[in-house]
Amino acid sequence: LLVVNPNTDGGITAALRLAAHAAAPAGLRAVVLNPETGPRAIESAADRRAAAAAVLALLRRRPHDGYDGYVMACFDDIAVAEARAQTARPVFSLAQAAIEAAVARGLAFTVVTTVTQAVAGIRDLLERYGAAGLGTVRATGVGVGPSAARTPLAEARLHGAIEDARRHDGARQIVLGSGAYTGRAGELARRYGLPVEDGIGPALRRAAGLPIEAAARPA
Repeated sequence: LLVVNPNTDGGITAALRLAAHAAAPAGLRAVVLNPETGPRAIESAADRRAAAAAVLALLRRRPHDGYDGYVMACFDDIAVAEARAQTARPVFSLAQAAIEAAVARGLAFTVVTTVTQAVAGIRDLLERYGAAGLGTVRATGVGVGPSAARTPLAEARLHGAIEDARRHDGARQIVLGSGAYTGRAGELARRYGLPVEDGIGPALRRAAGLPIEAAARPA
């Protein structure tokens, strides 16, 4: 599978690579890349347009027949429709796979994302993937870069959002709504005692034509 981080933050790509290799089922190889040009963080409509163009340019340079499926590794459907038009192979985003996995469990959930500008788009995704009555969205108000770097403010806001989701939203599972949080599901599940989904495992499985497995749960 080809896993594409739509932003150009190499640290996030490295984290995605580790998470994808850890989550990949036996016999599946994940190649994780990001475009050479484009936004370092996708936090606005202009960033989204630039990232989509960069992702599609990257895909045109990679032979489609060389991969069995594609994962767009951000909590959005950036370039998904366009990529599906270019290849008959499966194409899934972290967003679609994570939301559908959460819906399949039937537990109320909150998507915790980074910037406030992302909230409206994620709400649209919840409706698109059948979760409008089951999921809510909270933003930490901290950008993608600081969230990935785990700055003190980003960490405080992340944990505060999860606590608020439990206390005020009635969330019984958490969906991490940004590539900046990829690979943290197990750690957060253990800390908060409830399932946490970052989308990478379900996205890899969907792109490989396999059933989705359960989210990370507390040990």
